[in-house]
Amino acid sequence: MWQEKNDELYKQFEFKDFKEAFGFMKQVAEEAERRQHHPKWSNKWNSVRIWLTTHDEGNKVTEKDREMAKTIDNIASSNPDELKSVSGSKPKLKIKLYSDGGSRGNPGPSASGFVLLDQYDEVIRKGGVYLGITANNQAEYRSLKFGLEEAQKIGASEVDVYMDSLLVINQLKGKFKVKNRDLWPIYEEIRELAKHFKKVNYSHVPRELNKLADAEVNETLDAEKNKN
Repeated sequence: MWQEKNDELYKQFEFKDFKEAFGFMKQVAEEAERRQHHPKWSNKWNSVRIWLTTHDEGNKVTEKDREMAKTIDNIASSNPDELKSVSGSKPKLKIKLYSDGGSRGNPGPSASGFVLLDQYDEVIRKGGVYLGITANNQAEYRSLKFGLEEAQKIGASEVDVYMDSLLVINQLKGKFKVKNRDLWPIYEEIRELAKHFKKVNYSHVPRELNKLADAEVNETLDAEKNKN
């Protein structure tokens, strides 16, 4: 677990040997260069210590540091063989994305929700977005768009998508045509977003297995209703 003290996030990582530690450092260095957000660190054989702070904010811990910390944790949890490979390739960060959309009225007040999890099913990021008055399928598609955008922000290379909308999943797999013209723009946006990842897998799950994303939808709709 990262410790926050003296305006820095700190964590020590232990690996099997120096080669694993060096592979980890190289992947972190590549990610830090991509984000232009560089850590302070030290290495002694199989041990790596890292400190994160945002210099242009007066050496304080900011959201940049917390996002970088999550990415570093994902790199550290990579397969040992991946860590030992120092060929210069982009870190392989595989995540799970559960997304859901809901409309109370269809069309009616609508919201999208998404949850990103790591390979150990720990929540990395989640959120809900109120959409105003729209239809259920629009909310479903937008939940996936929002989730993929967040996955891109944290540097994921592979995404396993899970949704309880069989229509959306089959359309994205190419099994069904998108007949509703109103869905064409968001459908194309998602296809373009998917090109930024090495791989995106689409799977249908029953509603009871999509409770995390569904909860984000209902919390967002309830919060909006309580404003009025």
